[in-house]
Amino acid sequence: MPEVHFYEQVPDEWLKFAVIIARTEGKWIFCKHKDRDTYEIPGGHREEGESIGAAAARELREETGAIDFTIRPVCVYGVKGRTGVSGDSDGEAFGMLFTAEVKSLAGELHSEIETILITDTLVDRWTYPLIQPKLLEEAKRRGLL
Repeated sequence: MPEVHFYEQVPDEWLKFAVIIARTEGKWIFCKHKDRDTYEIPGGHREEGESIGAAAARELREETGAIDFTIRPVCVYGVKGRTGVSGDSDGEAFGMLFTAEVKSLAGELHSEIETILITDTLVDRWTYPLIQPKLLEEAKRRGLL
């Protein structure tokens, strides 16, 4: 079972992915991957030479179609144990959690995401049910949602 830990910072090179809790007009934005029937928070892996902030903005644009948004970091998080995340091992993998307020969406997705869901309520079919709800809880605990 994966363990999720939160940190203020780790060395930049440890940050492998960005996850963005996105909202628009007071509603949640979730993504549905083409190969799954579950929903997830937008996010993905950092590309070589890319800052973690640039990775977050890119992933938000690609996975939701966001074109006008404000984004801000929440904290670093680590996931230890088997998670089902590509390339995961029993070691701890680190990512940066962000929040975003999306002002406008293009309606066009440029990624493996099939569709987005904009909803007043949280989803109940999470892709990573032992991780993603904890990220939301931490952002709420910090007063960022």
